[in-house]
Amino acid sequence: MRLGLPLVILFTLAALVGPWIAPHDPQAIALRDAYAPPSAAHPLGTGDNGVDLASVVLHGARLAGVVGLLVVGFTVTVGTALGALAGYVGGKVDEAFGALADLLQAFPGLVLNVAILALVDAPGVRHVVIALCIPGWVLYGRIARAEAMKLREAEYVQAARALGASHARVLLRHVLPNLMGPIVVQATTAFGGVILAESTLSFLGLGPSDGISWGALLDQGSAVLLRFPHVALVSGAAIALTVLGFNLAGDALRDRWDPRSR
Repeated sequence: MRLGLPLVILFTLAALVGPWIAPHDPQAIALRDAYAPPSAAHPLGTGDNGVDLASVVLHGARLAGVVGLLVVGFTVTVGTALGALAGYVGGKVDEAFGALADLLQAFPGLVLNVAILALVDAPGVRHVVIALCIPGWVLYGRIARAEAMKLREAEYVQAARALGASHARVLLRHVLPNLMGPIVVQATTAFGGVILAESTLSFLGLGPSDGISWGALLDQGSAVLLRFPHVALVSGAAIALTVLGFNLAGDALRDRWDPRSR
């Protein structure tokens, strides 16, 4: 947590206020300054067409944060609701949930994302979010299902049933609140995974065409890696440090909330 939390806070601040504190327009063209090394005018140097890399990184943090929040928010909500319902009710509902989850997990996540985005001429942020959400809810669903199957046999759940509480009340008041611990831990770690997935799609040319992405900057830097390595290093470091921060934060939450992991 000592390293993860500062990295998460730094990313959050960059996503919130980055576009306002960026020193230059991230799309401003200055051909004379193309691929310039770091300087007082351009703290992280410049990239293709002379764009300021510091400004691109700050604006890219906003896009990464928006995509991460939308994808994680939707997948946690849908996956937790479906998984908890399947685990608590069981029977045919559980079988239908398992069949759908198995179907989506039969395809590698990145391959499924690419296949979905390949159907769009010019993918935007909403297309990337949809592509990442379609398979993304399954993991939360399986975690919620496993926890709900254990919780439905707990004494306080049995007591609530004996007192005449409806299944909806038991599910909402007793099951869902008590399975959110593992879900929150997984969501924290998965936030970094979503950012990495969006960057990967942008690196492959399938990212949002209506935003500035770290993955697109990394793709640009890979073409001139031997001549101007600072372009790829800046974008790669932004991605790596952000993903590392959320992974460490997730591990710290797991250590604190799960005594078995100590």
